[in-house]
Amino acid sequence: MAKVVLQQVTKTFNGQNVVKGINLVVPDGSFTVLVGPSGCGKSTTLRMIAGLENVSEGEIRIGDTSVNHLPPGKRDVAMVFQNYALYPTMNVFDNIAYGLRNRGVPKKECKVLVEEIAEVVGLSPYLNRKPSQLSGGQRQRVALARAMVKKPKVFLMDEPLSNLDAKLRNQMRVELTSLHKQLGSTFIYVTHDQVEAMTMGDQIVVMNEGSIMQAAAPMDLYQEPKNLFVAQFIGSPAMNIIPALDGSDRVWGFRPEKAVMLPDAVSPVSTQGMITLRGTVTSREILGADSLYYVQTEKGRIVVRVDTEHALHEETHVQVSVPLACIYEFDRETGKRIEQVNPSGQPEFVGGVV
Repeated sequence: MAKVVLQQVTKTFNGQNVVKGINLVVPDGSFTVLVGPSGCGKSTTLRMIAGLENVSEGEIRIGDTSVNHLPPGKRDVAMVFQNYALYPTMNVFDNIAYGLRNRGVPKKECKVLVEEIAEVVGLSPYLNRKPSQLSGGQRQRVALARAMVKKPKVFLMDEPLSNLDAKLRNQMRVELTSLHKQLGSTFIYVTHDQVEAMTMGDQIVVMNEGSIMQAAAPMDLYQEPKNLFVAQFIGSPAMNIIPALDGSDRVWGFRPEKAVMLPDAVSPVSTQGMITLRGTVTSREILGADSLYYVQTEKGRIVVRVDTEHALHEETHVQVSVPLACIYEFDRETGKRIEQVNPSGQPEFVGGVV
């Protein structure tokens, strides 16, 4: 196990900075997830930690050692790729043992290590099978076992579940988080899927355009986003964003589950401390216990998550109310979050209807 520290790490391709002087601490034993849209620099960052890409500027430390000039094999890390990278002509045992044999581990010790790891990941019955005889989930376990058997300080994973179907991907998320707890090792995991990040990581690093937008625990990101990008990227469905209703040149945001929606014919008990938007239901998605309603208002389209039992039809005129305490305020130009709604001296604004 080891802490990983990045200090002012920059990566330049063809004169363009694709990673822009990032600072990051990955705690020893954490499950840290790098998440962001395609091209944000997350995979490049992982590859620099692995030694597969050179650092243009800055320093990377694994434990107490600066690894900038160490080759991948000397960094004591193991990487699991999206495509598994298994040897098709070798059986499961030989795929797992390949790295150990290259390091000169004695045959008897190698056998013990492989069988031990195979038991941990549930591959013991499949050691004599070829990769072509395995399911996608089993092949992924082989790739994990091959990394685990080296007992590295840090596991690096680049979208390892993206080739699996939805059901198996959900299953493997649970297995990976359980495996992390069992091993107690440092995991650094790259994904573009914010749902995957929220369900797996204990630290999530949100990246965009080569920069770190925010690094925090999952619920801290969800409840206390520092900027508009994080607010809209984290959460499914995304945070609703509307122009501020207090006359300021800012934007307001609220989570779909914080809104209360009623038919327009019904008057809310009180608008004190609330904002209320009037609009029309354009469509809905039934998710089971919950439903998502898409409502077109004068301030733009918003999404409301409500209990499925209280169904409304399309074209219904509705009013959507949100407590001011649940409103996030952001600077329109910089995207930075302002800590308090309406902080600029308009105390008379205690509610409103649009």
